[in-house]
Amino acid sequence: MHLPSCLVYLCLMKNDTQKIVLFDGVCNLCSSSVQFILNRDHKKQFLFGSLQGNYGQTILSNHQLPKDAFNSFMLLEGEKLYTKSTGALRMLKHLGGLWQLLYILIIVPPFIRNGIYNLIANNRYKWFGKKNECWLPTPALKERFLD
Repeated sequence: MHLPSCLVYLCLMKNDTQKIVLFDGVCNLCSSSVQFILNRDHKKQFLFGSLQGNYGQTILSNHQLPKDAFNSFMLLEGEKLYTKSTGALRMLKHLGGLWQLLYILIIVPPFIRNGIYNLIANNRYKWFGKKNECWLPTPALKERFLD
């Protein structure tokens, strides 16, 4: 049985430890980033949702963000939404291992971190390409994706 995304959102919000990565489903860089996380998330603590999908659209709406805000990596932890470089750095922190050491970059002022982030985000289709449709997970990974 498939629950409506708003019900899934409410159920997941009760679990403050849940970490949900929201990504641009047609961006090659973003899809590669999701695969990077999947390959290193040995605790299986992250779930994933495309910003273009029902769940992603619900999150954007609930956080008063434009429904076409696909140029940001987003990490939802409980009810708190982290975007851009802060979201990416928090994800690395939770990923553990040597990757968590990169969290030290959080001390760099956000306007600098996000300036670099925005440069990459604004050129990601030109530099890394774009798909015609969202990347679909393998059947073994499907349980980690929200829609």
